[in-house]
Amino acid sequence: MTGLPQFAPPEFAPHPGYTLARPANPCPIVIVGAGGIVRDAHLPAYSKAGFPVASITDLQFDRAEALKDKYGIPTAYDDVAAAVAAAPDNAVYDVALPPEAHVDVLEQLPDGAAVLLQKPLGNHLAEGIRTREVCRRKGLVAAVNTQLRFAPYVAVARQLIADGIIGELYDFEIRVSVRTPWEMFPYVLELDRLEINMHSVHYLDLVRSFLGDPTGVSAVTVRHPEKTHANSRSDIALTYGDRPVRVVVSTNHDHRFGERYEESYIKWEGTKGAVRVQLGLLLDYPRGGEDRLELVTDDRLEEGWRPVPFEGSWFPDAFIGSMSVVQRYLGGSIPSLPTSVEDVFRTMAVVEAAYTSAASGGEPPPYGA
Repeated sequence: MTGLPQFAPPEFAPHPGYTLARPANPCPIVIVGAGGIVRDAHLPAYSKAGFPVASITDLQFDRAEALKDKYGIPTAYDDVAAAVAAAPDNAVYDVALPPEAHVDVLEQLPDGAAVLLQKPLGNHLAEGIRTREVCRRKGLVAAVNTQLRFAPYVAVARQLIADGIIGELYDFEIRVSVRTPWEMFPYVLELDRLEINMHSVHYLDLVRSFLGDPTGVSAVTVRHPEKTHANSRSDIALTYGDRPVRVVVSTNHDHRFGERYEESYIKWEGTKGAVRVQLGLLLDYPRGGEDRLELVTDDRLEEGWRPVPFEGSWFPDAFIGSMSVVQRYLGGSIPSLPTSVEDVFRTMAVVEAAYTSAASGGEPPPYGA
């Protein structure tokens, strides 16, 4: 890493949990929730990885029963207490429910149990505080399913950056301009906060996984004038003290003008090159478009952007990673849990700061000076 700064930026020493290794001896999984995310991501991921699922529970028993039959799960329940009573001692509880349901389920788990919670930790910071308190009091090994950290193309990009291939990071940009069919998720249409806590939380969390905690947050987030749901477009800028790095998350979920100018990418620029990921999942969602990972470096600049190989996609492969890291920690193959509730609570603090900044209306220009 010749020519890199003398200090040690966190992106040069990623947590070993981000290598996407699988647990040597997977623990049985007890799933709580049988909604669309479990159907479309969790269960396809666990099936692909060969992770054993012991049971699935949902208040709408027919949904749990249908997924039990489709994936060969031994038992389905309509009651969390019954699922907990029958769970193996070494079970990992996969709680795929909205944040307002977290505390009730967590209270029913055995003290010291391992649990993977769906993001976000709360619609407001107060919910995250309550969730964190329960996890602490019960001594839970609690993580959050911040699965974009484990998307296959992110894992490869993370290693390229850690290896110093693009030098010192000075620009980290995430840009999404698509039509997102929020109507597919009726639950979110009633929220007073939508875009940042349900979508950009992924990107803010991803940035933290590379650069650590920001020292400042500035944001604008607005709703569509002809739609009744909450905010759907945001610009968020993160400050890292005196470090000369620009970090911007820009999202527009109301772009309905066709694919020509749709955008969905993550881009890291450094002193020796750049890496860019196209998030195909968000293009023409839920059908999705092409995933791409590309690299350009100063020493081969005449070749332009060149493709970098990777295998898998955000859905379902990243969900393998988010469950694997919990089980690897339980098995002792990694020293700490990078997606712990304690860590991801700090992502929720960034989310809260973004909403606070947006509500302030910005700094008024000194027109009367």
